[in-house]
Amino acid sequence: MSKDSIWSVREPIPAPASPVSCRPRASLTPSSPPPTRCADGRFANRSDRAFCRRLIRTGSRSFFTASLLLPLPVREAAYALYAFCRLSDDMVDVDGGSQASIRQLRERLDHAYAGRPASGAVDRAFADVIARYGLPRALPEALIDGLAWDVAGVRCETLADLYSYSARVAGSVGAMMSVLMGVDDARAVSRACDLGIAMQLTNVARDVGEDARAGRLYLPRSWLKADGLDPEDWLAHPVPAPAIRDAVVRLLQTAEALYEDANKGITHLPAACRPAIFAASHIYREIGMKILRRGGDSVSGRARVSGAEKLRLMGRAMMDAAATRRKDIVMPCLAEAAYLVEAIARRPPAPAEPPLGHVSRRIIWVAELFASLEARAR
Repeated sequence: MSKDSIWSVREPIPAPASPVSCRPRASLTPSSPPPTRCADGRFANRSDRAFCRRLIRTGSRSFFTASLLLPLPVREAAYALYAFCRLSDDMVDVDGGSQASIRQLRERLDHAYAGRPASGAVDRAFADVIARYGLPRALPEALIDGLAWDVAGVRCETLADLYSYSARVAGSVGAMMSVLMGVDDARAVSRACDLGIAMQLTNVARDVGEDARAGRLYLPRSWLKADGLDPEDWLAHPVPAPAIRDAVVRLLQTAEALYEDANKGITHLPAACRPAIFAASHIYREIGMKILRRGGDSVSGRARVSGAEKLRLMGRAMMDAAATRRKDIVMPCLAEAAYLVEAIARRPPAPAEPPLGHVSRRIIWVAELFASLEARAR
């Protein structure tokens, strides 16, 4: 079973609606003819794209919240990206964590990159992202590699091991989002990888208790051993312990340094995309702050950010995006994520995208949406 990553969820996948603009496609093999495209030249139709949107809306409220501030073209592509990540995670989980599921994922990726996506809303939508943005294959491959590590039973002895794992399951997502936003400057992409890795470290810190009860441990084991705690003994009886709390606090401090570096990279994004990425950063940092306020105890319970808190953090993100000025980036890329940055640097130029527009028109309706949701929750 794979570790919950920054994009993985526990809710069941909603059933896709019936296609409305082109007929369903049969399962494909590498030798099959290219699938029939819709009238707009895409593989995915409106129903497919709506399905991807429902996945993120029901599965990851934090990402859905932040995504509302993205320009529509980037938002739609981000939903397809999230759906692909979710599909990948669920395929591994449903199959009980077998290498067969990893092989099937790689085959589906083969089809998508060959322009012959397998039958299914997610495959078609992700194939459109690949074709439209020239997404380097090394990036989704890195994600699948991370899932393969989970299937093999990844053990993070050191922080570098955790960085390597996080670069694959989350840094790759940051790199892919850079491509969707039209960013290929190596320094900015490096910071996007930092943000993904920081969010995954926060995820690890938040889920220590849940992971342990499932027999998994992602905290660097060397940290626990240095504090006199045997990781295997603790996994047999996962209860709050000083060594675990200290490791969680240390991991969140490590993540905080990465968030600081990542925020410098946000200033190099298109102006219309900055509010959403600031919002994602702020929401995940708030999760870490909640854990720290509990003394680093993430075994007894799971930290959550309420809808009202997310609305406040979105407002802060809007102000940060409006006030920010481009900052110099001098920090080198984390060694564990360098190959992701290089994959983007090597890719051929992608087709020019239309201007992304401005975010100001979305401020009021996003605020109204969350005020409505909060009132309904109360």
